[in-house]
Amino acid sequence: MTHSPEDTWTLGGRTLRSRLIVGTGKYKDAEETRAALAASGAEIVTVALRRVDLKQKDNLLSWIDTSRYTLLPNTAGCYTADEAVRTLRLARELGIADLVKLEVIGDPKTLYPDNEETLKAAKILLDEGFVVLPYCTADPIVCRKLEALGCAAVMPLAAPIGSGLGIRDRHTLRLIVEQARVPVIVDAGVGTASDATVAMELGVDAVLMNTAIAKAQRPALMAEAMRDGIVAGRKAFLAGRMRAVPYANASSPTAGLIE
Repeated sequence: MTHSPEDTWTLGGRTLRSRLIVGTGKYKDAEETRAALAASGAEIVTVALRRVDLKQKDNLLSWIDTSRYTLLPNTAGCYTADEAVRTLRLARELGIADLVKLEVIGDPKTLYPDNEETLKAAKILLDEGFVVLPYCTADPIVCRKLEALGCAAVMPLAAPIGSGLGIRDRHTLRLIVEQARVPVIVDAGVGTASDATVAMELGVDAVLMNTAIAKAQRPALMAEAMRDGIVAGRKAFLAGRMRAVPYANASSPTAGLIE
């Protein structure tokens, strides 16, 4: 057991044990994809619908065991609210799910989200009954607005997509966690297991990643490391870390020292 049966969390009406959500892009083949997904222990996997050739019988969706994983269709590659909404309406027509990751990109170089278009698309999708998980900048105000609209979670970035730079702004992520009444999922920028651990130590509910696993030299082993890092960080958060102090503090008591 890598996850305590008592330490569950809820996302869009689903009770989950794994706090790691993984992507399905950038792997070299179906075998590597399946191996990494299995090693991650994830229960939810995200799929970029605009990058799946649905005309091919042997496509990415056919590689994933939907009896084992919940599919989370996403709108990667969309640059307007209209594009994102159309893409997710297609996902619904395909019968994939109503649980969706909303991603509206505002800049092709940094792949930072366009928060204005994200808010616009979220409102439309929520009105149509979708369970929306929006990718956004690590901005407490934007996260608060998305939550107020009715989003099932907020997904602030840790660093630019695919950068592997790790957690760039711990303070702001902590502020987002403190104010949120919905799950906070760190999305984008994680590079290695210690980054996942740090994110969990800040109190986020889960971490979503793709490139850090898919582009590792041994993806399945990295997926396992990420799984363990998530668990370690969650346990550290629940345990409550010691207070940091500026000076040394002897581990052994000084009273009763032998002269």
